[in-house]
Amino acid sequence: SDLAAVVKDAGDDPDITNGVMIEAAVEVAAGADIVLRAGSGVGTVTLPGLSVPVGEPAINPGPRQMILTAVRDALPEGWGAVVTVSIPGGEALAARTLNPVLGIAGGLSIIGTTGIVEPMSEEAFKNSLAPQISVVKALGHAAVVFAPGKIGQDIAIKQCGLPAEQIVQTSNFIGFMLEQAVRYGMKQVLLFGHLGKICKVAAGIFHTHNRMADGRMETLAAYAASLGASQQTVQAVLRCATTEAALPIIDNAGLHKVYTVLAERASQRAMRYVFQDLEVGTVIVTLHGAILGMDADAVR
Repeated sequence: SDLAAVVKDAGDDPDITNGVMIEAAVEVAAGADIVLRAGSGVGTVTLPGLSVPVGEPAINPGPRQMILTAVRDALPEGWGAVVTVSIPGGEALAARTLNPVLGIAGGLSIIGTTGIVEPMSEEAFKNSLAPQISVVKALGHAAVVFAPGKIGQDIAIKQCGLPAEQIVQTSNFIGFMLEQAVRYGMKQVLLFGHLGKICKVAAGIFHTHNRMADGRMETLAAYAASLGASQQTVQAVLRCATTEAALPIIDNAGLHKVYTVLAERASQRAMRYVFQDLEVGTVIVTLHGAILGMDADAVR
């Protein structure tokens, strides 16, 4: 098998994988399939609720697609390959990430959406996000859609038909971007995000990086309890590592209304954050783009 290796350069992103060696061994095989395997130091998914199914190597859909496309381009017609990705020392590093909590066992996860490291020093990054709002304003709009991440942005455009020119990525800086929306004279904001991020906003957390604050499961459990969830259901939600993993529990308990309540709460908290200078509506989606709930302002 052929082996290629590259050293990860994380730029100014405080990433634990900065400087590590990432290796890919490719073994050509008869048949059309390209199979990805987790080598030493790359984790395997053991819990539901992530964007990769249980039992698969912890290589997210973005990098997975890049690997498959690159290998397919290089293979002769009718041939497949087994690609084994390894990170020497990755298992020890993974202990210092959230991977063990998220159910990724045996190493690090390969994540990302573009393969390009964006500048990450907080001030520089925040200041690179804000001008997106001025573009929306220049196009004559007084309403803007805030999507915390690339996944939400894609869902908003491709699955919900929202106008791409009004969608702005906020990253984790939702509070900062709400203030910028006021500064640029926006009148309405639609928060459009994954349940995990919106749970944080509903709890009054406006910098949503997991190292700043994380009450996702507690918030989801508390609002489920307020709608009559049993103690057993509340405990089951609190045992989940991700909000995505809690979806079937909420479903089985018939508590779908909790998503509408969380959307309302997120909007109220956001409006309070900017002292009612904006009208805010919220839409909550899953990783796969299903709409879980929205409030009345979002419907408008």
